[in-house]
Amino acid sequence: MTSIFERAMGTAEFGRLHPMVRERFSVGLSSGTASIATGVMSQVWCGAAFTKPFLHLGKTRHILFPETGTDVPFTMENWPYLDRAGREVVTFTRTFELPGVRRRFDATMVVEQHTNRLIDYLGTHQHVGVQLHLRAGADGALVIRSGEQRFRMGRLDFRVPAMLTGTAAVREWFDEDTERFGIEVRVVNRRFGPLFGYQGGFTARYLDTGVIPTPASVKPTKEETRT
Repeated sequence: MTSIFERAMGTAEFGRLHPMVRERFSVGLSSGTASIATGVMSQVWCGAAFTKPFLHLGKTRHILFPETGTDVPFTMENWPYLDRAGREVVTFTRTFELPGVRRRFDATMVVEQHTNRLIDYLGTHQHVGVQLHLRAGADGALVIRSGEQRFRMGRLDFRVPAMLTGTAAVREWFDEDTERFGIEVRVVNRRFGPLFGYQGGFTARYLDTGVIPTPASVKPTKEETRT
């Protein structure tokens, strides 16, 4: 078996990633590994003042937040597990130690069985599912761009209009000079402009999930089983 990221990208495209980036995104049930990244975000930012009410709402479910800062200590936990639908899931639990407050930005990723598309479920209750498009950059970086977003709660299941969403662009690479990973994330609305983002660097260590099971603290409160 391969990781969910290799399945989503295809073996040839996945093989174009820098070896260190490829190792980071090989975490999963088949490899029996999890990744814990620690570092510093040189900048955490948000858009114009009128966007802050939406960011305040998001912080209640660990989806974005309104605080900003520089040189912000950062942790990201990537743990694999099987959800209640029997699908392999990998967590992206990001913790930011902002001035005077700790904020989390949670997501869990799963592959659609019939399409091999990667779906990113956001927050503690997974009400928003986002299609992700992955490719390897010329320098071996992983480049991710978000696509269609769906809102799912109970019987509700609809595509969120682009006017009400932000398009996320993510780039993660490995710097051989510093022997650190770099990351840049930008979330932009097509009408209102930049909404949220961060950039910085980190190192990663790997854990044997056969010895250390996935902690409950990184799992969502509610799981959405539709893809």
